[in-house]
Amino acid sequence: MRTPSHFAMFALIVVLVAQVRAQTASRPPSDADASAASQWSFSFVTSGYLVPHDQSYVSSTLAADHRWLHLEARYNYEYQETGSVWAGYNFSVGDRVLLEVTPMLGAVFGHTTGIAPGCNISISYKRLELSAQGEYVLNTDDRAASFFYTWDELTYSPSDWFHAGLVAQRTRAYHTGVDVQRGFSVGAAYKKMDFTTYIFNAGWTDPTVVLALSFKF
Repeated sequence: MRTPSHFAMFALIVVLVAQVRAQTASRPPSDADASAASQWSFSFVTSGYLVPHDQSYVSSTLAADHRWLHLEARYNYEYQETGSVWAGYNFSVGDRVLLEVTPMLGAVFGHTTGIAPGCNISISYKRLELSAQGEYVLNTDDRAASFFYTWDELTYSPSDWFHAGLVAQRTRAYHTGVDVQRGFSVGAAYKKMDFTTYIFNAGWTDPTVVLALSFKF
């Protein structure tokens, strides 16, 4: 099983962790920090997958964060007609270069059933961001059906409202002739809402289009 984008991401993290730790200095928390730490934050993403020669579908993710605690629920992510629930631990390091990591453990149920260790990772520098979302589903009904899923993005935002980038994914929610799918993205943001269009596999096979709408509240 080859997942080059996944391993390249973790190799880069090892190098950057050493750098951002050297930059980080401890400071006493302010009143604003204490107020922000006591609040919950939520995000919701719904994505429409337009899949050639296969069934198109909608996948949704709801996430909640409180200090170090991360909770997440997904539907149609690991497989169609399949849900998953997750709990994880948030931590971050760095200032100029910001590394955010959330290791998680999830339970998958529905068409696919299993236990899934996973991790959300992002590295930000000015208007450039590299992010990865990975999980390995240990299928409890059929061990041979266990699978590694990943969604990786490199995004550049020349302005506050516009962003574009490169994306790769590996999934079993739908099937194409390409194992690790590659593509590009173009998106626009307004306040706490973001709309992004992803196009996968153009030039390799018939392209898959993903339309993603996200909210933060």
